[in-house]
Amino acid sequence: MVLLDGTASHPRELLGNKGHGIEVMRRHDLPVPPAFCITTEVGLRYLADPRAAMDAIWDDVLDRIGWLEAHTSRTFGRGPRPLLVSVRSGATQSMPGMMDTILDLGMNDDVEQALTAAGAAAFARDTRRRFEGMYRRIVGIDARRPVPADPYTQLRAGIEAVFASWNSPRAVAYRAHSGGDDRSGTAVVVQAMVFGNIGPDSGAGVLISRNPITGDNAPFGEWLPGGQGDDVVSGSVDVEPITALRDEQPAVYDELMDAARRLERLGSDVQEIEFTVEHGKLWLLQTRDAERSAQAAVRLALQLRHEGLIDDAETLRRVTPAHVRTLLQPALQPEIRLAAKLLAKGLPACPGVASGKAYTDVDEALDAADRGESVILVRDHTRPEDVSGMLAARGIVTEVGGAASHAAVVSRELGRVAVVGCGHGVAASLAGKLITVDGAEGEVRAGNLSLSAWSESDTPELRELADIARRISPLRAHTSGDHLRLEDATEATVASAMNDGHTDVVSGTPLIVMLTALRLASGTTS
Repeated sequence: MVLLDGTASHPRELLGNKGHGIEVMRRHDLPVPPAFCITTEVGLRYLADPRAAMDAIWDDVLDRIGWLEAHTSRTFGRGPRPLLVSVRSGATQSMPGMMDTILDLGMNDDVEQALTAAGAAAFARDTRRRFEGMYRRIVGIDARRPVPADPYTQLRAGIEAVFASWNSPRAVAYRAHSGGDDRSGTAVVVQAMVFGNIGPDSGAGVLISRNPITGDNAPFGEWLPGGQGDDVVSGSVDVEPITALRDEQPAVYDELMDAARRLERLGSDVQEIEFTVEHGKLWLLQTRDAERSAQAAVRLALQLRHEGLIDDAETLRRVTPAHVRTLLQPALQPEIRLAAKLLAKGLPACPGVASGKAYTDVDEALDAADRGESVILVRDHTRPEDVSGMLAARGIVTEVGGAASHAAVVSRELGRVAVVGCGHGVAASLAGKLITVDGAEGEVRAGNLSLSAWSESDTPELRELADIARRISPLRAHTSGDHLRLEDATEATVASAMNDGHTDVVSGTPLIVMLTALRLASGTTS
């Protein structure tokens, strides 16, 4: 168990992404609520023997809660100044929304009364409602049974539920798709709560330091006055663009932008930052490398290279053959798009074009995909348990939520075309129709629209990447010349050419060939 006080030197594999990000921010004196981490090693022991693992660490957990009390001048589970905590998963691999989190833990009658006595009756009621709903759902308490009043009973059950969510069906399905390691386990981060739902100068949001959809070098994110972070990332409510925070609280916005620039330099990558503003004070809750579309992956890698933050080899490592294949998929020409009836308009969440039949029920979507249909999943908003339907779909459409919502973030991670926030009633209006989703324009149009093909030479970014790759790839690929011609760019074909001693080949997709060769040479695959 590790105090995340800025002095820990433990690797990311032990702390998980969340714990590692908090530790980095604390080390550089950024405003982060105090927290401690129950490591991935404990997480693995829990999966093998839950009771023994919890018994072994429980005295340390109690000691760390005392440390949080001392650093916040609050008391866990009672007044007059109550301490509430969040209990969050923290896997080493990126698994957005796939595991469980409990906020506002430690709430009971005494805490609600203390908050009410301090003049925050509406906040106390709202926070208790949020906690009890989340606790019942995550821990699994029947609606007829009361939530335990003892804060330490809540805490133990919460930690166990977060550890156990590593093997939830959605987490297992996600790792199976992404090639994640089932044996790495998750850490648990326990952090003092700060509250975006406490007053008019409070709120919560997500900032991505550069646009993860287009790759533009501009801040991107969402802000929800009077809300908690779970509201923003769930996609269950409508949010405001991050520029609204600039207009409402310019000093807080400037502090947030400064922190984002510092974290980009520290991590040499675009950062996704969850934050809360409590009574006009900025708190950073976590930071991680941002999920991004294929288009953004290419542009951002080149931007960071031009800025001297990464070298040529790292630039190519951040662009995968799958990214390039996505960019080369046929695109929708303007005259075709504009001639089709516009059925819905929302926020572009992941670029690309996908056509198929709209399904609003996940099970029906899965059955249709099993029959070989092209499926578009249309929901009010996506939930973590919807991941199997998202995997089966070619495109995602939601009624509510923004570009940092669950639907948007997971779609970018999975490479699914997505449009979010199309308005209430859209799911019912689209159900059963053949539609085309344009994730760049943020549009849903009628019919299965025809597309036009692209090549690597059509975009300056791909040409620039190919020039870099030819300098360092063990297998240089060209569009023409007196070399062996590869009929495809599969790993087997590229490996065979390398094993036969070829240094130059001809291919219709030279960049994909060279990126594949680099991954084979480094022992990784796409």
